[in-house]
Amino acid sequence: MPSSAKAAETAEAMVALAPDSAAVLGALAFPVLVVNGENRVGYLNAAAEQFFDYSASSLLGQPLSRVIPPDSPVFSLIDQVRSGGASISEHGVDLVLPRGGGRNLSVHGAPLGEDGGWLALSLQENATARAIERQLFHRGAARSVSAMASLLAHEVKNPLSGIRGAAQLLEQTVSGADRKLTRLICEESDRICALVDRMDVFADGGPPARSAVNIHEVLERVQRSATAGFARNVKIVTDYDPSLPPVFGNFDQLVQVFMNLVKNAAEAVPAGEGEICLGTGFRRGVRLALPGGEGRIHLPLLVTVGDNGPGIPSDLAAVLFDPFVTTKNGGTGLGLALVAKIVNDHGGVIEFDTGAQGTTFRVLLPMIDGSARMDRSRDA
Repeated sequence: MPSSAKAAETAEAMVALAPDSAAVLGALAFPVLVVNGENRVGYLNAAAEQFFDYSASSLLGQPLSRVIPPDSPVFSLIDQVRSGGASISEHGVDLVLPRGGGRNLSVHGAPLGEDGGWLALSLQENATARAIERQLFHRGAARSVSAMASLLAHEVKNPLSGIRGAAQLLEQTVSGADRKLTRLICEESDRICALVDRMDVFADGGPPARSAVNIHEVLERVQRSATAGFARNVKIVTDYDPSLPPVFGNFDQLVQVFMNLVKNAAEAVPAGEGEICLGTGFRRGVRLALPGGEGRIHLPLLVTVGDNGPGIPSDLAAVLFDPFVTTKNGGTGLGLALVAKIVNDHGGVIEFDTGAQGTTFRVLLPMIDGSARMDRSRDA
């Protein structure tokens, strides 16, 4: 058979075996939507469902403005694509998501067909590298806090006991103003020891005892405590996926994680109009490389804590999980550092998005059999 005929036959066979366009788009890792001439959604892939946190069945036929604000630059790009009949890309587009949080995107629009106004939109996050940095950052913060706790326990607390004892002996031999100074030494020593005791929780005691945990029971415990105390005047909205499998975790420590996040949210929201949203979901295909290149652990369980507060100042966002970083008067700045450590001990990831419309923390955790189902394959 001539080479040209063989090549033609091979091409025909490849065309017959090739998947359809919907299957190809569905496999893409970034969101893709198709809209008609009235800007109604005609198609969205799985990545778009996860990105907007809406199912395809709830968005098909709906106006694009349901998930993208009408004043967004995305609509201006759509108009330009239709008027020019050519593909257009725009970078650095800020987009506020319908269920909280914001993204900085590169948006690409391309016309489909000769008429009818149909076009395809693809959205790619400019924050991909930043999200990876955050994962590494929160793990580094947890390690640094553990090291600090060990240092304080061994190198600070013991000398302080000696200093306090010496001050007590001196107090017996002095009077008047000198006695006030010895009391000051004792009181300050006690204050520093109390701080060290609070830091003991960060000491590296190895991975926590973990078992099957219903994450909704964790969140219900947190919600009950919050509404009875620090969040009694705040509206708490829930958006749960009831079909989630159990988390592979420690119940008490997970309660502490989400109690801290909800408490921070309650303190950030405006008085009388505060709203906190607790959500859960399943994220397929999310994996995290283990230290030392041993493999990847699946982190499909997502828990979100969002608020409608003013957002986190940009100068604090980069160091948010560091110990002693706080915006509160009288705060110790240990709450989020503890959250980072516990999430790290669970093999999970914590991320956040913040803006003028509020802040959303996202915690990704392994499910009950996630620790046993590690992908040990290496990238070629």
